[in-house]
Amino acid sequence: MRAGTGLALYDVTVRHQGPFGPITAVDGVSLEVPQGTTVGLVGESGSGKSTLARAVVGLDNPCGGRITVGGREYRRRGTTDRRRLGRQVQLVFQDPDTALDPRMTARQSLAESAGAFVRLDRRSREQRISELLELVGLDAGCADRVPRQLSGGQRQRVAVARALAVDPAVLIADEVTSALDVSVRAALLTMLRDLQRRMGFAMLFISHDLAAVRHLSDVVAVMYLGRIVEVASTENLLHNPRHPYTRTLLSAVPSLHAHPRPVEDLLLPGEVPDPAAPPPGCRFHPRCPVGPNRRPGRDVCATRDPQPDTAGRPHRVACHFPYGADDFAHGAECPSRTGDVPPDANGDRAPRAPGNPTS
Repeated sequence: MRAGTGLALYDVTVRHQGPFGPITAVDGVSLEVPQGTTVGLVGESGSGKSTLARAVVGLDNPCGGRITVGGREYRRRGTTDRRRLGRQVQLVFQDPDTALDPRMTARQSLAESAGAFVRLDRRSREQRISELLELVGLDAGCADRVPRQLSGGQRQRVAVARALAVDPAVLIADEVTSALDVSVRAALLTMLRDLQRRMGFAMLFISHDLAAVRHLSDVVAVMYLGRIVEVASTENLLHNPRHPYTRTLLSAVPSLHAHPRPVEDLLLPGEVPDPAAPPPGCRFHPRCPVGPNRRPGRDVCATRDPQPDTAGRPHRVACHFPYGADDFAHGAECPSRTGDVPPDANGDRAPRAPGNPTS
């Protein structure tokens, strides 16, 4: 593990006991989030994104693989190890209404988090609460309000402040903008980006909103049925997707342009396969628009798993027949950088320069 790495996952696997047997919700995921950068994690519902987030913070126990934070592996998930992990990794949940205690004021929630790992006297605690409120752009009057007295955006800012109270090395944001309207969503995204620049934490940003992912992320990882199927720098992946599933996700983004899109890009046939009994070979092949059901002679997709060979392919793409550099030129457009996200105080709409994804 090299210096400067915030979060690293190595072949992480998480299984749950379903009604008819074990279900592998996360299957051999390897991903790295260097310090001070953001990795966006996208994929349709049920792909395993939130389960992966819960495994990182210790709410779900992986049955295989390793998770390291700052180069340190947390093997056991006992009380002591959980406390150590809690100081390093914090999770901001999708719905602040259920994440915040409805009986506690914002002041009480922040005081509880600020004093979770260090002893603070009353004066120091009040000073820390004021700092946290200012950090997320809330005025002092919000401190004595319970969640029902705050707007949705204010509740989510309190949740972010509570997560940052321990100054974590890694922040996991799980669909933090999905319950907010467009204007509030844009302000929250800009706030997260500015906070990361100031505090230097690594962030795993989970979202269905590709415009938000583009605005915030340096690298994007695409997840399907428990596996990472493509990883690349943000601009690279959005302009030149290699995996058919990634291309389909981008094709679903509404466009104001009149040019027609290929019919094969618009809808995926069939239903998502049962994770308790995933298809053989490539897991995406039953729904793939360029797989054996559409292209004769590609039977290898149904018999051989492309996952073991990803390290040698561009974008670490898990596909036997990935798209090339020009295949996406006349297909779906990538989400607009300026459509949903206004410029910040510095007039900056673009994400930071994306780095090369690591293996």
